[in-house]
Amino acid sequence: MPDQPMHIVLIEPEIPPNTGNIARLCAATGTILHLVGKLGFSLDDRHLKRAGLDYWEAVDIRRWKSFEQLQTEFSDGRFWYTSKKAQQIYTEVAYRPGDFLVFGKETLGLPEQLLDKYQDRAIRIPIFSPIVRSLNLSTTTGIILYEALRQTGKLAHST
Repeated sequence: MPDQPMHIVLIEPEIPPNTGNIARLCAATGTILHLVGKLGFSLDDRHLKRAGLDYWEAVDIRRWKSFEQLQTEFSDGRFWYTSKKAQQIYTEVAYRPGDFLVFGKETLGLPEQLLDKYQDRAIRIPIFSPIVRSLNLSTTTGIILYEALRQTGKLAHST
């Protein structure tokens, strides 16, 4: 279904401005934001609100106690798991409307057992400097989401 929105899944995000920036990204792109598990902040946090500016009403935010609960609710969903340890580069996969892009917490990423279970759905963004360990969560989210939107033809319909 071409009209299906993309989904961003943040598992236990820790840094309010990152989540606020991602919420703003979701508002701008019509993407659903799923927040899973224990958050490292309150949804009333002023840094979170500031990063999202006045776009909060335009964001479809859904809360889940566990990732398993989300997977059960969307049992037909296609999930892509982001990790710097993944073999596939994010541009080497074919995204479809309605895909779920899953990101782990800033300090630890996604749990190893999840990545082991879904190796064929794990993707990464190349980093060319041996000094840099990872990219910022909101930067990574934007890069991968916009590639998925490009592949699914959503960018051709933007204003």
